Amino acid sequence: MKRFLHLLLLLALVPSLLALPPRLRAERPGPVVLLLDAEALREEAQSQGKSLLEVLESYRPLGVRGVAFPERLVKDWVGQGELLYRSGRELLEAGLPAKPNWYYLRGNRELLELLQAAYDLPHEWVGPWLGFPLDVQAFPAFYPLEEVRAAKEAGFFVAVRPINQRYRRLDASLPIVPKEADAVVFAGLEALGYPYRLEEAQERVPVPVALIEGTPQPGLAAYREKGILRLFSLRYEWQLTLTPEEAADKYVLAARERGHQLLYLRPYPYRQDTEHLLRRIQEGLEASHIPLGHPVVREFTPSPLRLAAWVGVVSGLGLLALGLSVYGPGVAFLLLLLALGYAGSQAGALLAALVFPVLGFLGPRNGLWMWLRTLGYALAGTVFLSALGSTPETILGLQAFKGVSLTLLVPPLLVALSFLDRNYKETLTRLFLHPLRLGEVALAGMALALLLLALLRRGNEAPLVPDLELKLRSLLQDLMVRPRFKEVFGHALFPLALLLPWPRWVQNGLLFLATLGIASILNTFSHFHTPLPISFFRVVNGALLGVSLGLLGVMLVRRLRAWWLE
Repeated sequence: MKRFLHLLLLLALVPSLLALPPRLRAERPGPVVLLLDAEALREEAQSQGKSLLEVLESYRPLGVRGVAFPERLVKDWVGQGELLYRSGRELLEAGLPAKPNWYYLRGNRELLELLQAAYDLPHEWVGPWLGFPLDVQAFPAFYPLEEVRAAKEAGFFVAVRPINQRYRRLDASLPIVPKEADAVVFAGLEALGYPYRLEEAQERVPVPVALIEGTPQPGLAAYREKGILRLFSLRYEWQLTLTPEEAADKYVLAARERGHQLLYLRPYPYRQDTEHLLRRIQEGLEASHIPLGHPVVREFTPSPLRLAAWVGVVSGLGLLALGLSVYGPGVAFLLLLLALGYAGSQAGALLAALVFPVLGFLGPRNGLWMWLRTLGYALAGTVFLSALGSTPETILGLQAFKGVSLTLLVPPLLVALSFLDRNYKETLTRLFLHPLRLGEVALAGMALALLLLALLRRGNEAPLVPDLELKLRSLLQDLMVRPRFKEVFGHALFPLALLLPWPRWVQNGLLFLATLGIASILNTFSHFHTPLPISFFRVVNGALLGVSLGLLGVMLVRRLRAWWLE
């Protein structure tokens, strides 16, 4: 039966691999555009007595080809002197027939006429004053349209940042998204029209929209048909704590390893630092062979061949059922129910991530052949996971993989279960009656601490990442596609566990911890927004570095043991 399941698994690999080229084509990096924030640049323009366009042009030789216009608020126009703002009571005291609890604006007539139609509020004119019953200072009030037109005519890629506001009207006559715009980057924490007017708002957005990394915006998925461009930016307060080199490296990494097409930049307080930042980004993109230019929406249609991966996943599930000596079929059935009930359409991908890291541990412990076997099963699992999990929504980052924590928790538990033989009652009895030693307690505590650390450190916003590791990460990503430390750690444990004469329980403990590294391989590929080649080289680098460190560790342990026994 096992041979038949292995044959099915191998046969399923072929169409599953053939299902991946459409994704590979969609993930080709670039072109990338460097977008400068117009409002952040305005202070520099004013301090030099220049127009915004003149300052933008001065940055063009440094790779800047785009500008983003955040939508202004009414108070911004007031602060700029385009509008005057008064309460109704002030106008009453000046002798005008205003309503005391209303708020009034006066100034640029064209802008006032736009504001008159902009909000779903009662309004009135008192001479040149436009009044509203609510304080509208924090209401969205469009863009400096002349600057938008000038930037477009000068050949810049123009992005606009409309604000969602419950009182704003979504009329076609209003410049919510000016016709000059090439892309929309929603301002704030929600998409335009969320939650109840998304369908109406979609009609006002004729261009692609940006997905901002690290900033979930409810309602964004409704704009999927408009096209999605991935955007990376640094929170300005954090950027100021970084040197231009450090900030530039993060932008280049985002374009190279996460497929970002819009790099949203804000200038440093000193122009010299901004120029240094832009030069470093330009050099990094050139070194990574990522062109600057007009970003295009990446189209991806999943291949129907991907469905063949289900055959491979079910075969792997069958091998797990046969390989576990204790309740194998029952465990496999529970995993199937868990995946179908929890992950829904991603059930196949989740099953692959839970099952394939375990299969290599179910065979004989024949030295490094066991490591190669385990790595082979894991890589086969990544093919099935990638084939089944790659959809337009997941590779764009609109839909996250369900079960990230499970991919790091379930495989080690299954490997621990595999250590039990059929006479598990006797084994558990011996374990219960085993006299505890301080060294064993210390090792067990260390193992649990490492498992907990691995779970707490998952994700980009992990709460426990030492400064030394952050520096090491930065160094490695300058040299190569940086491997994940969990994988390096896991691979390093295989030689230590299999090439040294440990007691059985110590070897089991080391292999249990090694499962974290193998499970992390599938976890790496579950980040579908990361290009497949990046994930592949991350895994390969982790395996080579990890097993090399493990072999070095074997030599050190043997020398220490020989010295201790002298």
